[in-house]
Amino acid sequence: MNFLAHAYLSGDDAELMIGNFVADSIKGKTLSDYPQRIREGVALHRAIDNFTDNHPVVRDSIETLRPVFSKFSGVVLDIYFDHFLARNWNQWSERDLTEYVSWVYKILVRRYLILPSRSKRILPFMMAQNWLVGYANFTDLERVFRGMTRRSNFYSGMELAVIFLIENHDRLEVSFNEYFPDLKQFSNNYISQLNLEVR
Repeated sequence: MNFLAHAYLSGDDAELMIGNFVADSIKGKTLSDYPQRIREGVALHRAIDNFTDNHPVVRDSIETLRPVFSKFSGVVLDIYFDHFLARNWNQWSERDLTEYVSWVYKILVRRYLILPSRSKRILPFMMAQNWLVGYANFTDLERVFRGMTRRSNFYSGMELAVIFLIENHDRLEVSFNEYFPDLKQFSNNYISQLNLEVR
């Protein structure tokens, strides 16, 4: 999953959300530099990724994308799933999406100094272009994929990602709606167990 889903799946725990949100930018021994709750957020992120990689619906969806996006299929699917989460946000949360995303940005800015360097570089662009809300519409999604295409050292096919999404929207949305409740339940259970262990 991508940024919006990882934030959402952290619940309302700010420190857990930070770790979950920036986990891909934290490598190796640097993990020990962070407070415990942020480290737990990183562990949650990795557990979510592992659950996702092994979910049969996700595996089937990646095979659908593979002829066009090859090894980038998983990356493209992550953003597609953030698109469906943002587009149908009211099905998953009682909070307004814009209000929720403002809370996420505010927490990250407040803790900016402890963020890994890659997250520090990305965050200003993310906020200025409001990626997390923008995932819901095709215009902003196109900009996200164009940026990723420019940064890729290999041909990715991601310049075709929005066209592919439009052509396969209903099918991919069904897959998301089959998979995401399982992921949400997994994340809730993980956090509940984590909180029990903390006590």
